[in-house]
This record gives sequence, C-alpha cells and structure tokens, in this order.
Amino acid sequence: MYLEHFGLNEPPFKITPVTDFFFAGASRGEILDALVYAITSSEGIIKVTGEVGSGKTMLCRMLLERLPPQVEPVYLANPSLSREEMLYAIADGLGLDLEGQRVIILQTLLEQKNRAGKRVVILADEAHAMPLETLEELRLLYNLQVGDHKLLQIVLFGQPELNTKLDQPNMRQLKDRIVHHFTMLPLSQMAIGSYLMFRMRAAGYRGPDVFSAPAVRLIGRASRGLMRRVNILADKALLAAFVANTHHIDTQHVQAAIRDSELVPVRQNARVVVLAGIALATLLLAAIGWPLVTHYVRPPAAADSPAAAPAAAPVATQAPPTPVAIAPAAATQPPPASAKAGSAKLPPLLTQRLTATRHMLSTHDKNSVSIQLFYTEDVRPLRMEHFLERADKLGKLDQIYVLPLKLKDNDGFRVLYGSYPNVEAARAGIKQLPRRYQQAFAPTLYLPEAAPIAQ
Repeated sequence: MYLEHFGLNEPPFKITPVTDFFFAGASRGEILDALVYAITSSEGIIKVTGEVGSGKTMLCRMLLERLPPQVEPVYLANPSLSREEMLYAIADGLGLDLEGQRVIILQTLLEQKNRAGKRVVILADEAHAMPLETLEELRLLYNLQVGDHKLLQIVLFGQPELNTKLDQPNMRQLKDRIVHHFTMLPLSQMAIGSYLMFRMRAAGYRGPDVFSAPAVRLIGRASRGLMRRVNILADKALLAAFVANTHHIDTQHVQAAIRDSELVPVRQNARVVVLAGIALATLLLAAIGWPLVTHYVRPPAAADSPAAAPAAAPVATQAPPTPVAIAPAAATQPPPASAKAGSAKLPPLLTQRLTATRHMLSTHDKNSVSIQLFYTEDVRPLRMEHFLERADKLGKLDQIYVLPLKLKDNDGFRVLYGSYPNVEAARAGIKQLPRRYQQAFAPTLYLPEAAPIAQ
C-alpha cells in the first residue's frame, strides 16, 4: 500500500526470513562467519541461542546459502520429530531411502560422503522444542566416525530454554560435546536506526533517513531490540505515515503502530539518562573481516567511527548480557602505509598503541585471547586518536590495542581490549569492562593465534 509513496520495490519489513534483508550488524554477520568457519574447520556440536524474534531462523537460512560446496547441509525445521522420524528426515535430506538397519545404512552413506571429501552438517531449528530422546539420538549420530574423523556435525538453533534443557542431568553427555556457543543478542538502541534504514534501502529506498531519532528510540523501547518486533512496528509506522501523507516517521506514527500492535514500551527508570551522540557506527562492531566469507551486504560504514563513541557512559537499569560469540582471528593484512607506527603523520597515542599491538602479537601465547571492542573502516588518525584520548581518561589506554587490517578492499582498524591467558579469563574480562564500553560496544572474544603480525 505504501510502496510507491516511499519509492520502494517491495515491503522492507517482512517478518518472514528473506536472505536479501539479512542485517550483518549487531554481531549477526560475525556469528554467521564464525559458524561457517567452525563448520568447515573444526569439530564439535555448535549451539546458537536467542530470544523469540532475535533472528535465529534468518541466520540459519543465511548459513544454508553461505556454506561451501563441500559441505552438505540437512535442515530440520520440525522440532517435534520423534527419534525415528528424525532419522528418516536426515536420510531424506541426503537422498537416501532407509530400510531395515537405519543407523547402519545412514553410517554407510556418511562414510561414502566422507571419502568423497564431503562434510555433512545437520541444522536443527527450534531445537529447544525437541523431545529429549530426539536430542539424545542426535548425540548418538554425532558419535559416528571413521578413524579420528567425525562423519557429521550438528548445529542447534534454539531459544534460551534450550540451555535449561541441556542443563538437565540426563543431557550432560550432549552438553559436553558442544564446543561452540553463540548468543543472538537483541539489537542495541544505537543499532536499530541503522537496521531500519538498511532494510529500507534493501527494499529500494533511495531518499534520506525517514525515521526521526525520537521515533527510533521509541521503536527500540517498545521492541526491546527484537528484530521481529522492530519489523512489525516499522511496517505499521510506515503505513501510518502514508495515511498522514508524509515521508517522515515521527513518534506519533510509532505510537500508532504500538497501539495497533498492542505493544507497550519498556518503562524507564526516572534516573536513567539517555545521552545523545551515541554513534550508529557500532552496528558494524562485531563483523569480522576475514576473507572466508566477505560478500554479505553491510550498512554504509560512514558512521562507523570510534570518534563517535559516547562522551559519557549511558546508565543502564541493569547490566547487559555478556556476548559469547567468539571471533576467529582475521587474516589480517599488513597495515596501510598511512597507518604504520613510524609515520610522522600519526598522532602520539595511535603511534603508541600500534607499537604496543605489534609487541603484544609478537609475544602472545598461542592460547591467549583478547576482547574485540569494534572494528572500523574509518582509518582517519584523528578519529582514532580521540577514542584513545577517552580511553586514557578512563585509565584504560594500556589495555587498548589497535590492529590494522583489510576489510574487503578497504583499510581498517580492529580495536582490542586486553590479553587473557584463555577463553574463560577473557569471558570474565568482558564482565569487568568499563560500563561505557559494555553499553557502547558489542564485545566479543578474539583469538589472535592465526593473525599474522603487522610489520
């Protein structure tokens, strides 16, 4: 109804997963790349959890498109399958008719694919709703192997209830085999505006931003950052603006959408201070830039600047949940000529931290882990210097490392925090980050052992 009014080719806020509308910000692109990396380069069961409407199914659909040809996926969309039904569903996904000894026949097929250089992965959507005996059957299938090689991998997508189910004593054998954990966090307030315009432009919109800052904040509060709710509210707000014959979405249009959707904004404590000036740039903070998978569409990087980090830390009603996505090390390229530590053009703090970063990477233990705060395609030295000046005022400058890298064909910086002896220590370190960093960024774990040292 409003497509022509806004110059759109198709509805931008459909709630059904359409991979053309995949938003790579807010850790989504990073988790997708990490999943591809884990499936193609390691073993172990993988778990992805997130609240209803956080984008798990969209991520699963994107994963199906991104897997390389040697990986053969089997997608299980029905979580209520019995053990036998699941075996038949897996066999059907592999083009096999099961008869008699089902597991033996399935193992024979998997061995054939293994010899042919194929890797089979089962993607189980809505795994939180799977019967316990079906989950146990998945564990037994995972145990199938030839020599030291597992014959298949498993990725479980589910709501947080999946964690509760896996905590049961009779599920401990399955839980112990989960080696990669990823959490789909709600969109932060600063990412929602960029998400809205990303979807608009993916649908063909070519004009200026249509959502006012107050409208974006109201959508964020009412949706609680859940993508499905954001889509519903944005769609109805566009309709309200169309009815009012305006191309600018303001709070009254969002309020009409909230009323129509029966969603109530989250109440704010009167003492909570919402500060203007938080950059939309951090929507790209969690995307990793390694060349394994680089062809996804990302929002424009113009706003992605460390200089736009908040001048003071927002006060939250509660501490944000701790992200657990682990970013495998990027194939970091040598720094651009303009970013080398010895350049006279570089300001002092940036020069200092580039030197400290090279020293850290050259001496780190192979098991050491850092915390990734963000990455940026904006390599203007003064922008980074402003960020480092704020870190110095916080007394955290000696914990900041700046790593030059290549993002597709562009120069960039990856900003890391600290160096920890192992993953557990780094996870604990995320919880100890300054509140400003916890609120402004989407911290993840960064494993630097595969990254070449910038000279």
